[in-house]
Amino acid sequence: MSKVIVTGGAGFLGSHLCDALIKKGDEVLCIDNLSTGSLENVEHLQNNLNFKFLEYDVVKKLPDNLEADQIYHFASPASPNHHSKKSYQHLPFETMQVNTTATWNLSEFALAKNAKFLFASTSEVYGDPKEHPQSENYYGNVSPVGPRSVYDEAKRFGETITAAFVRSKHLDARIIRVFNTYGERMALDDGRAIVEFAVAALKNEPIPIFGDGSQTRSFCYVSDLIEGIILAMDHENTSGNVFNLGNSEEHTIREVAEKIKQLTMSHSLIEQKESLPEDDPQKRKPDISKAKEVLGWEPKVSLDTGLLKLIDYVRLELKSAS
Repeated sequence: MSKVIVTGGAGFLGSHLCDALIKKGDEVLCIDNLSTGSLENVEHLQNNLNFKFLEYDVVKKLPDNLEADQIYHFASPASPNHHSKKSYQHLPFETMQVNTTATWNLSEFALAKNAKFLFASTSEVYGDPKEHPQSENYYGNVSPVGPRSVYDEAKRFGETITAAFVRSKHLDARIIRVFNTYGERMALDDGRAIVEFAVAALKNEPIPIFGDGSQTRSFCYVSDLIEGIILAMDHENTSGNVFNLGNSEEHTIREVAEKIKQLTMSHSLIEQKESLPEDDPQKRKPDISKAKEVLGWEPKVSLDTGLLKLIDYVRLELKSAS
């Protein structure tokens, strides 16, 4: 049994990670300031003796009396929906601080506690990539001043901080780059394509796609991603490594919209909106050969299976909200 800290543990990914770690038999301290996370995501764990919740902003140094064998740093706004008050565009300074200052402080804390550290980065560090698929060795094509830069560049600098602690202070740390992931507990106003399409389809409202819908994404179901994350932490000799985690099956946005319309038996029209948002990538597909080779990991859940699970979740959420 390990003592584990999960920052951002009340968020979409963080809460699923807490579930998996509890199931694994670990003691989990979930830390979240609830700026974007929700207590509802971890409510089912509150009576578990191996689970504790601390409302705290990890930009501040952690209290010295906390103990940990492992630290998963997932705290960060991640929604691209600029209309949402929980998006990184609405919380630019919080996004930059939690991925830089907090990463630095948590790395120092991990050193002091002799704990393993994992920094949750993102496929957004590749920007609008000129390499396809994207491997961990690709440096990316990112605008440092564009509207997405507060997230993209903060994650890139978070990686730099983590790597420097590994090289210069011998911190046992690794970096994962999360590609498009979906599943239960996504906020319905998250702004990501899959959940937005599912909401529109179930309401029989127009399904909005930007441009002609030919841009591609690779969608990973949340249980597959969580399995890869834990393997990256637990596998021997992964310190200093970067791993792409995502599904390498590539789909156009229009194809996904059509598929969700079909699975929901919706009467929605697919509505072509204005051109792509600024700096929105045309292609996104991970090269996961390193994760396959080193971790023995690859996704198992098909897109149709995962979408049906998500659609059931969205349907229940819409029903409870009505």
